[in-house]
Amino acid sequence: MKREHPLLLAYYGDDFTGSTDALEFLTLAGIKTVLFLRPPLHKDLELFPGVQAIGLAGKSRSMSPVEMEEELYPAFETLRDFNAEQVHYKVCSTFDSAPHVGNIGKAIEIGSEVFNQKTTFISPAAPHLGRYCVFGNLFAKMGTTGNGEIHRIDRHPSMSTHPVTPAHEADLRLHLAQQTEKSIDLINITTIEKGSEAVLNEIHSKENAEIVFLDGLNQEHLKTIGTVFHQKGKEKTLFTVGSSGIEMALGLAWKEDNSIKNKFEFKHPGEASPLLVVSGSCSPVTAGQIEYAIANGFESIALESKVMHHDHQEESISSVAKEIISQIKNNKSVVLHTSIGNHDPRVAETEAYLKHSGLTSKEIQKQSSKIYGRVLGQIIKEVLQYIKIQRILFAGGDTSSYAASELEIFALEMIAPLAPGAPLCKAISEDEKVNGLELNFKGGQVGTVDYFIKVQKGEKL
Repeated sequence: MKREHPLLLAYYGDDFTGSTDALEFLTLAGIKTVLFLRPPLHKDLELFPGVQAIGLAGKSRSMSPVEMEEELYPAFETLRDFNAEQVHYKVCSTFDSAPHVGNIGKAIEIGSEVFNQKTTFISPAAPHLGRYCVFGNLFAKMGTTGNGEIHRIDRHPSMSTHPVTPAHEADLRLHLAQQTEKSIDLINITTIEKGSEAVLNEIHSKENAEIVFLDGLNQEHLKTIGTVFHQKGKEKTLFTVGSSGIEMALGLAWKEDNSIKNKFEFKHPGEASPLLVVSGSCSPVTAGQIEYAIANGFESIALESKVMHHDHQEESISSVAKEIISQIKNNKSVVLHTSIGNHDPRVAETEAYLKHSGLTSKEIQKQSSKIYGRVLGQIIKEVLQYIKIQRILFAGGDTSSYAASELEIFALEMIAPLAPGAPLCKAISEDEKVNGLELNFKGGQVGTVDYFIKVQKGEKL
């Protein structure tokens, strides 16, 4: 079934916080967008009059290539049937991936087949998040806000030591060549500087390439890329890969198109106190935010690694929920965490338990994210049975998706921008205790040290 009036864009996010990142930049561009947490049906769009773009929050970044095939073929086919101008496979701005997990090359192979597209275009740059691509090499700022130092991705203090997909190669062509046998080429910054016509001409000269990267350093470069994609998408649905820089790029191009209505105004969300923070992140950025929040009045509740044992989960969920309820009733904001940084003893304890269960090192991170995410979601669900909470902050992309699934949220709409890549959202759910919740989802690298307090106050970073 084809929509009579096609959507401007449909996207699949390879993890949960990355999906809300794309939701934000579409909405900021004035495009009415809904993010679904399950494959959307055409009738679902009737609940959101005037919707112009849709997203599907996925988990493919934590999947093996075989699992990705099982996940992405039906997901891409679902998005294809909405007949959108653009379909975007949204990846992390640091290009987290490896041959064995979150394989972007595998996603491109599936996408090029489903969308019958010979050449897949990749735009990694997201200058608004401190991510830059020059002559095929990726650079990233430490964190996504503030004045963090910019590092080549293979020398980035956090990404070069990532527990699952450490960055060992900055040249994305070489990085991706380990994940696919498709031919790879580049349109470098010197052509991008010349504008959209020069880019289109070079695309024509590279028509035999199966994958083409596009460099980018600034907003003007994104506008050029967005103009190219918008023009090509008018011919037939265009399948692309990249960070939320693609949403920003298209938004800049759509603003120049008078046939597209794009106006959306935000109201200040105001303070929501007490705030519940739920963290499944090992990131040093998140660790600093947890420590800062605790030093500034938040109550710390540690989720012990024993929840890895199924026999301890029910007891842990009940006791932690009771402690949260007690603190919030006393008007205390709470941060519930699975670790404070990667050196927290609970990280090693979790790994030891999962190794004892027979899992390989490649499987441990995914399984721990799944277990912690589900337990955190069940704790929140238990809490909501007894008290009303206005706003909840989730830290950690991998655990957040599993936690949100436990809460039976089927869609999200953006309420207001807070930090780049981490908007404040409204939950859409058939559960009346969950429906309407204000939720903020942040990846490990997102936000300044006072992030939790800013979210509590509803202040934009």
